[in-house]
Amino acid sequence: MISYFQAIILGIVQGVSELFPISSLGHSVIIPKLFGWNLGQSNDKFVTFLVATHFATAVVLLGFFWSDWKRIVAGLWRSIRQRGLDPHDSDARLGWYIVIGTIPAGIIGLVLQKPLEKLFGNAKLVAVILILNGLMLLRAEVLRRRAHGAALEDDARLAASLTPKSAFGIGVAQAIALIPGFSRSGAAMSGGLLAGLSHRDAARYSFLLATPIIGAAALLKLPGLFGTAGHGILGQALVGAICAGVAAYFSVRFLLRFFETNRLTPFGIYCVVAGVVSLVWLTLI
Repeated sequence: MISYFQAIILGIVQGVSELFPISSLGHSVIIPKLFGWNLGQSNDKFVTFLVATHFATAVVLLGFFWSDWKRIVAGLWRSIRQRGLDPHDSDARLGWYIVIGTIPAGIIGLVLQKPLEKLFGNAKLVAVILILNGLMLLRAEVLRRRAHGAALEDDARLAASLTPKSAFGIGVAQAIALIPGFSRSGAAMSGGLLAGLSHRDAARYSFLLATPIIGAAALLKLPGLFGTAGHGILGQALVGAICAGVAAYFSVRFLLRFFETNRLTPFGIYCVVAGVVSLVWLTLI
C-alpha cells in the first residue's frame, strides 16, 4: 500500500523529475528503496499510481502551452485540409515534426511495455542507468551543434531549425527514456542539441513533444485506476497527481528561464553522483 505521505513525496518527485532531465521513473524506483518503503514497484498498483501522476503532468503541460497547441493543431488541420504543407506555415510544420517525433516512443512503448515495467523492481540496475543518463547529458554538451539565433518567434524558430530527419532522431532519443533511469526530457533535449537547437528551444520542444506521448500513455492505462489495480490507492493517486501537477507547473516555468543562459551540465553531474551514491547505498543495505 502507498500511504498519503508517500503519495505526496512521489507526486512531487515525479512532477519535478519528469521535466528536469533527471528521470522521473528512475527516481520513482530508487527513492522508495532508499527510504525502505516496500511498495511492490513492479506490480500493477504502483504502475497505476505512476500513471495518474504522469497524466497530471501531461495536463499541466497542455495547459501551459495551450496557446501554442491551438496554433499547432490548427496548422495540422490546415495542412490536412489543403492536402499539402505550406513551407511558410511554421505551425503546421512544427505539428508534423511533433507527430514524427512521437512515433518511435509510441511503437516501442506498446511493444515493450511489460518487459520494461519489470525493471521497476530493480533499483540497483536503475541506479546504473541513472549514471548513464548523466553521462549522456554531459556528452550531449560536448557534441552539441551551434544553434542558429534567428530572430523569430519561439515556434517559428523551432520549425525553421528542425527537419523531418532531426525530428525523428529526437523521437528515437526520447524513446530511450522508456527504460527507467533514462530521462525523457534529457534524451529529447540531448537530441535537440545535436540537431542544432539552442538549450531553450531544445527544452521547449521537449515539453511539447512530451505532452502527446505522456498523455496518450497515461490515458491508455488510466482506466485501470478505476478497476482492480486502483483498489486501495484511488485517494493516494489523486493526491499524488495533484502534487505532481503543481510541481510540474513550477518546474516548466523555472526550466524555460534556466535554459536561456544555462546548460545540461549540472543535471548530468547530479545524475552521475546520485546514481553512484544510490548504487553504493543499495548495495550496503
